Amino acid sequence: MNRLFRIISQSVTAVKAFKLRTFFCLISVALGISAITIIVAATEGAYKKAFDIVARFGPDSLMVGSGGEEARAIGLRQKTLTLEDAEAAAQAFHSAYLIVPMTSVADVNVSYKNKKYQTRRVIGSTNDYSRAWTWPVIQGSDFTEDDVKGLRNVGLIGQYLLKELFNDEDPVGKYIFVKGIPVQIIGVLSERGMSASGSNLDDRIIMPISTVMRKLQNETKYISSFRIRFIDQENLYTHMEELNSFMRQRHGLKESEPDDFRIVSPKEIVNFLVALTGSLVIFLGITGIITLTVAGFVLANLFLLSVKERTAEIGIRRAAGAKRRDILMQFLGESVIITTAGGIVGFILGVVSSKLLMLIADFPIHFSWKAFTIGMLLSWVIGIGFGLQPANRAANLKPIEAIRG
Repeated sequence: MNRLFRIISQSVTAVKAFKLRTFFCLISVALGISAITIIVAATEGAYKKAFDIVARFGPDSLMVGSGGEEARAIGLRQKTLTLEDAEAAAQAFHSAYLIVPMTSVADVNVSYKNKKYQTRRVIGSTNDYSRAWTWPVIQGSDFTEDDVKGLRNVGLIGQYLLKELFNDEDPVGKYIFVKGIPVQIIGVLSERGMSASGSNLDDRIIMPISTVMRKLQNETKYISSFRIRFIDQENLYTHMEELNSFMRQRHGLKESEPDDFRIVSPKEIVNFLVALTGSLVIFLGITGIITLTVAGFVLANLFLLSVKERTAEIGIRRAAGAKRRDILMQFLGESVIITTAGGIVGFILGVVSSKLLMLIADFPIHFSWKAFTIGMLLSWVIGIGFGLQPANRAANLKPIEAIRG
């Protein structure tokens, strides 16, 4: 035990003595570990966000959207879904307990008093919209079936738009102008955050679908999508296949023709987020591996140079009775101490960089002991793996030859 403490003490002393070498090795390792820390935190954050979004989307839910995948791929917006489609689906699927049609208008100019803003989206739907999305109205009240039938100019406002237009003022009962049309705010939705595609869900107004179609879109037939929730969620993907067949039959599509609609399920959302995160993980992973490999070679070369500079010191120690193993352990100890310090600094850099990534790009980050543990294990692997050759060379020096230099 005394020998171990002596070797550790000698390693620490040597690390302090060769400050420039220590600095370069430490920084090299720290950069690699910081990249690995971001990878682990981003991966865990993405999976956590994916499951949060799926929970919000609803494990019992499907979305039918207008336009097929081929049309979307070339940027073509097709009007293929109708209110009658949603009503027919409600009649055909008895295990569906809720079907809600929706239409939307993007980038709409709104104003309140002297404040003007372009909201991301105005959604038109039925009075079941908040129930369909499990999105409660936390202030005021929801609109009613009579509001939908009467084409009334009423709406629910999201949290982001609330702050943009009203600040601390109570919006309930106030009128805003939506594309020049006066709309009374009757309720405020709870905060929702970002969607799977990265859009701000709180930057929107929800209005009766009849009002949006007639007064904002000059439309009487076509809708953007409809949402369907099933009682038996364990059969969701069976229902998805049945719904696909039902829609193809309703739209009179031949077997050779592609779908002119798309169906989104929780699985598609998870796959999308995993693919989105995967590209970042691959990029950072390659960067981290390259940086750590370079750090390892920097460490090995600097230690080999150090062995050459300290030949006389090694010879004197060997002549004084130090065993080959003692020299080996000292140099390995120096290497591991430096890479451990680099691992800690790298983890801190990774945390700071990840926080900045969250603020700038709103990217999901989740820290756990897993990121720290992986970082430290990698730093020790580098310390031992790349420090072993210089340590062996130092340990194999003959005492007399070493003293002569």
